[in-house]
Amino acid sequence: MDNAIISQSELLEIRNRLKSEGKKVVFTNGVFDILHAGHVDYLAKTKECGDVLILALNSDASVRRIKGEKRPIVPQNERAFVLSNLESIDYVTLFEEDTPHNIINYLIPDVLVKGADWSIDNIVGRETVEANGGEVKTIKFVSQQSTTNIIQKVLDTYNE
Repeated sequence: MDNAIISQSELLEIRNRLKSEGKKVVFTNGVFDILHAGHVDYLAKTKECGDVLILALNSDASVRRIKGEKRPIVPQNERAFVLSNLESIDYVTLFEEDTPHNIINYLIPDVLVKGADWSIDNIVGRETVEANGGEVKTIKFVSQQSTTNIIQKVLDTYNE
């Protein structure tokens, strides 16, 4: 399953080739622990913002620091495999940090996308993307579904 994950150095080579071909590269990031309809809708809409979608996935260690020791539920290689097989996603790479700041500075995407729960001013990497002529967008969620809600529903179901 590791072939679903592209290293950041390989991805930079791909990014440079895509730039020379005039392709608009879109970037988003996240945990995507238990994939649900809200995720799939968000990723499909994100892909519509350009030609190629790169997804930077929080590593397991990063998720534990952000979400707590019991997360992620699904290990990084399995999350990457599932995500890389979605039609909307072209490339998946892992990042170890708590934010995607370093990888955004490294790849310099043309379009940076986050969910509308983020204020544009608070989106990590906004300054880098805008300083290089790119744009930052937010996508409205159509589903109120979340991994946390799914986990709670499972717990409630089995604790009845």
